[in-house]
Amino acid sequence: MTRSVDQVNAALYDVRRMPYGLARSTAAAAEVERVEAEGPDGARAYALFVLVESYVWGGEVTKAYLPFTKMLRWWDEHPEHFDAEDAHSLFWSFKWMVGHLMEFPTVPAAQIERTLDDMARRYALAGNGTNAVALERFEWARERGGQDVEDAYRAWVATPRDEFSQCEACEPGDRAAYLFEVGRHDEGIRLLEQVLQGSPSCATEPGDMLSHLQLAYLVVGDAAAAARTHRRGLRHLDTGVAMTGPKGRHVEFLARTGNASRALRLLTEHQAFLTETDSPGDRLGFLTSVSVATGALRAEHGDAPLALRDVPAATVAELDDWARREASELARAFDARNGTPAASERLRSAWAAGTRTLPVDLAVLTSAAAPGSSVAAGAGGSDGTTPSAPPDGVIVPGAATSAGAQGGGPATAGAEPSDADGLLALAEGVAGEDPVRAAQLLRRAAALLESAGHLDRAGFTLAEAARLAALEGDDDGAAPAFVHALALVRAGGVAPRFVGPVVRAYARLEAGRGDVSGALAQVERTLDDLAATTDPLAAGSAPRAAELVERDAAADDRERRDLRDTQARLLATAGDLDAAATLAEAVAEDFARAGQVGDAAHAFWLAGRSRCEAGADAEAVDLLESAMAGFAIVHDRETRTAVANELVATLRRLGREQDAAAVGAALSG
Repeated sequence: MTRSVDQVNAALYDVRRMPYGLARSTAAAAEVERVEAEGPDGARAYALFVLVESYVWGGEVTKAYLPFTKMLRWWDEHPEHFDAEDAHSLFWSFKWMVGHLMEFPTVPAAQIERTLDDMARRYALAGNGTNAVALERFEWARERGGQDVEDAYRAWVATPRDEFSQCEACEPGDRAAYLFEVGRHDEGIRLLEQVLQGSPSCATEPGDMLSHLQLAYLVVGDAAAAARTHRRGLRHLDTGVAMTGPKGRHVEFLARTGNASRALRLLTEHQAFLTETDSPGDRLGFLTSVSVATGALRAEHGDAPLALRDVPAATVAELDDWARREASELARAFDARNGTPAASERLRSAWAAGTRTLPVDLAVLTSAAAPGSSVAAGAGGSDGTTPSAPPDGVIVPGAATSAGAQGGGPATAGAEPSDADGLLALAEGVAGEDPVRAAQLLRRAAALLESAGHLDRAGFTLAEAARLAALEGDDDGAAPAFVHALALVRAGGVAPRFVGPVVRAYARLEAGRGDVSGALAQVERTLDDLAATTDPLAAGSAPRAAELVERDAAADDRERRDLRDTQARLLATAGDLDAAATLAEAVAEDFARAGQVGDAAHAFWLAGRSRCEAGADAEAVDLLESAMAGFAIVHDRETRTAVANELVATLRRLGREQDAAAVGAALSG
C-alpha cells in the first residue's frame, strides 16, 4: 500500500531527528529507495533532500552528489511536486554542493565554475536573493588566490542578506576567518567580540569562531583573553559533527602558548584526522594546524614520544617531518587544480606565522603539592562520626562547622571571604559564570578545612575543585587534586560507597590523559574496601536497624557495579580490549539484573566497541544489538542511533549489507 505524503514526511521527520552518521544516512537512503519505487511523487523532493543533508553532515560528502543531482533533475522535470519548503531545500543544498566541490582537488576548476554559474542562473530564475552566490564566488576566489579576492569579499559583505544567506551564527565566523587570514586581526576581533555578546549557535558555532579568535588574541598579545576564549572554545567541540578545523586550531593554540603536554594530548585524542577526514580540504586544514604545532614544539620537545596508530612517526620531530610532507603534497594537488600557487603559499604563510608564540597560563589549580597538614590514616570525621557525602558534582556550602575554626572570621564588606564557609558560598555563586574562579575558591576552602581537621569535607571540596578544573581543561592541575582529595576522604572515615563517585570522576580524567594505572589502582582499592564492608555483623560493627542495613547494602552494590563498569572502561583505554569486553559484558548483565537498563545498555555498548577494536566484529554484533535494545527501552533515541552507526559499520565490514540496511530501516520505522 502506497503511503501518503504525510506518512512519508512523518518518517522523514523521524530520520532527521537522528544524529548524523551511518545509521541516519542508511535510514534516509532506505526512504529514498522506497519513495522512488512506490511513491508518492509529492514526497520525493523532501526524501532526496534529507539524504543529501544526511550525507553532507554525516561525513560522506561525496555520496551527496548523486541524490542532489536527482533532486535537481526532479525540479527541472516536475516542479509541481515541490512545495515552498522543498524549493528552499533545493537551493540551500546548492551551497553545500558548490562549497564541497572546492574541497576535492580531483574536481576540475571548470566544473566548479560551471556549477557556480548554474547556481547563479537558477537563483536568478527563481527570483532568489544573491547573497549565497556572492559568498560562493568569494570562497572560490579565496581558494585560488589572486587580486580579486578582496573585491569578492567586499561584494559578498555588501550583498543584502536573504533567506539563503549563511546562518547568523556562521556568517561572522566566515568573515573573521578571512580577516585573520589577511592580517586584519583587530577588525576580526571586534567583529567576533560583538557577535559573542549574544549566544550564536548552530552545528559548528560558536566553536569555529572561538577557535579562530583564540589564535587572533595570541597574535595581538592578549594572553588573558586568549586563555578565556580557549577554555570557552573547548566546551563547543563536541557538537555531533566532525569539527576538524577547530580541533586542529586548538592543538595549534596549545603548542604556540607553551602548553606542550596539553597540545600533545589533544593531538593524540584527535589523531584520526591526520589520515582521514570528510574531505581533502579538511585534511589539509588539520595538517596545517598540526604542522604549525609540531614546528612550534620541535625545538624543545622534538624527542617527546607520541602514540600514533596510523602515522609512521614516534616523536614530535618525526611527526613534524611527516605532517609537513603530507600537507605540502596536498597543497600541490590543490594548486594543480586551481592553476595558482595559492594553497602552497597559504601553507608557508601559516608556518611562518606559527613562529609567533605567546606564553598563556591555562592552569586552574596550581601544580604544587596539595596544601594542608599531612593526612593521618584512619582519622575520623570532623565530629568523630562516619560522615555522609554529597552527590556527584555538587558544591557544598557550609562544609565548615564554624567560621572561627577555619583560620579567619567573616570577611569585611567588599572583601573576598577568608573563612571556609564564605569561600564555599562565594564559589557556589560564581561557578556558573566563572568556573575557574570557583575552582580556585574551593581549593582555598579545602586547605582551610584540612588545616582545621575536617578531612572529609576538605576532600569533597577539593574533589569539586578538581572536577571544575578538569572541565576547564586543566588536567595537570586536576589529577593531583583528585588524588589528594581521595586521600582526605579516606582519612576522614568516609564510607567506600561515597568514595566511589570521586574515584570515578578521577578515572574519567585519567582516561582522557591516557595513563590509567593510577586510576585502576584507585578503583581496585575502593572495590576491596566495599568488599570489606559487606558483612553487617563484622567485628566492630555497630548494631543497626534492618532497613538501614538493607539500604546501605543496596547502595554498596550499586556503587560496586558502577566501579566495575569504570574498571572496564579503563581497561579499554589501556588497550586491554579482551579483558575490557569480558568485564563489560558481565557488568552489563549485573546492571540488567538490578533493573538499571540504561546502564546495562552503555556497558553492552562498551563490550561491543571493544570487540570491534580488537577485530572481533562477529562477536560484537550481538553486544551492539543488546545495547540498542536497552536504549530503546529507556527511550534514549540519540544514543541508540549512535550505537546503530557502529552496528551498521560492523555489519558492512562483515559483508552483511542487507542486515545493515535493516538496522537503518528499523530506526526510521
